[in-house]
Amino acid sequence: MEKFQKITGVAAPMPLVNIDTDMIIPKVFLKTIKRSGLGANLFDEMRFDRQGNEIPDFVLNKPQYRDAEILVAGDNFGCGSSREHAPWAIRDFGIKCVISTSFADIFFNNCFKNGILPIVMPQEVVDTLMADAEKGSNARMTINLEAQEVTTSDGQVFEFEVDPFRKHCLLEGLDDIGLTLAHEASIDMFEEAAAQSRPWV
Repeated sequence: MEKFQKITGVAAPMPLVNIDTDMIIPKVFLKTIKRSGLGANLFDEMRFDRQGNEIPDFVLNKPQYRDAEILVAGDNFGCGSSREHAPWAIRDFGIKCVISTSFADIFFNNCFKNGILPIVMPQEVVDTLMADAEKGSNARMTINLEAQEVTTSDGQVFEFEVDPFRKHCLLEGLDDIGLTLAHEASIDMFEEAAAQSRPWV
């Protein structure tokens, strides 16, 4: 998993509440178990019409937000079914951080496991960040995970909370497999000892 330390990039405003996982990645695209390729269908039913043409008014179809790395969203982001394809699609699109007043629990947990930083902020702060994001591609926001700070394009700084263990995993690029492999030497020693003490196993 890629390390998450500090990003400065375009933030896309999406002031909708209750954006569920089926809106993030419709169920028709859940046939794959690969994490790559799903970004093309992120918010598919909002981004494209039935003929597959882009809907110009959708925020991520606008030229200034096509390369957004940050998403500022409405309340209760990621509700609905517990599909891990939702954070896969978000990360594959290139979004590394989602800011909202609240997240659905399972989606929130899945974000950390897939290299995405979900930040919970009070409504008044989200409103400020939303207004900053609406300025377009010239308004670049900075997310500093080490300092736990969000800095707007005009220099306003807001602190955020994050679980220390999850922060460590993102900073070091450790998913569940990476955490296990960090103990590879101890695992090898245990298996070698077990093989000698119980050769019949």
